[in-house]
Amino acid sequence: MRPPYLLLDIDGVLIPFPHADGSTPATHARHDVVPTGRSADNPVTVWLNPDHGPMLMDMIRTGLVTPVWCTSWRQDATTLIGPLLGLPTLSYVDLPRPQITTSHPNGYLWKRDHVDAWLGDAPAIWIDDDFTGLDHEWAAERTAKGTSTLLIQPDPHHGLQSEHLTGLTMWVSQLPTARAA
Repeated sequence: MRPPYLLLDIDGVLIPFPHADGSTPATHARHDVVPTGRSADNPVTVWLNPDHGPMLMDMIRTGLVTPVWCTSWRQDATTLIGPLLGLPTLSYVDLPRPQITTSHPNGYLWKRDHVDAWLGDAPAIWIDDDFTGLDHEWAAERTAKGTSTLLIQPDPHHGLQSEHLTGLTMWVSQLPTARAA
């Protein structure tokens, strides 16, 4: 069995959503970035925790997972966000740009059908803040059919925490590929 993909979202995972009062965690630093299609005089402000880079690099260096961006930032994840965290160039799931007004047009996360097709029968750990119960059922069904799948859902106002990666490491270490390595 191959190592699972580690699918990483950005918004709500690495970039927290502001609280009702507009505040963001004190652990995060402000950056202005210019995503594809925007002009330099109209940057996007993002807040990133500098500890996320080393935490993710520690996970990547284990070789237990294959990290891939899975975000509406698409290729900008690897060219804009990753470098700010000290991450290497990572591949990304080339998600479409759907014309939707909700992230759950079918009752589950809009990315899921694309991710499912992209993954095929590959095992996966998917970190995203926006799963519904139907997404968790999908992961349980994949696992029951022999394709290990773990969803990790951080609080979007706090984002990724060290305990998420600890749980991920424990889960992946129980997989046959980890025990055989």
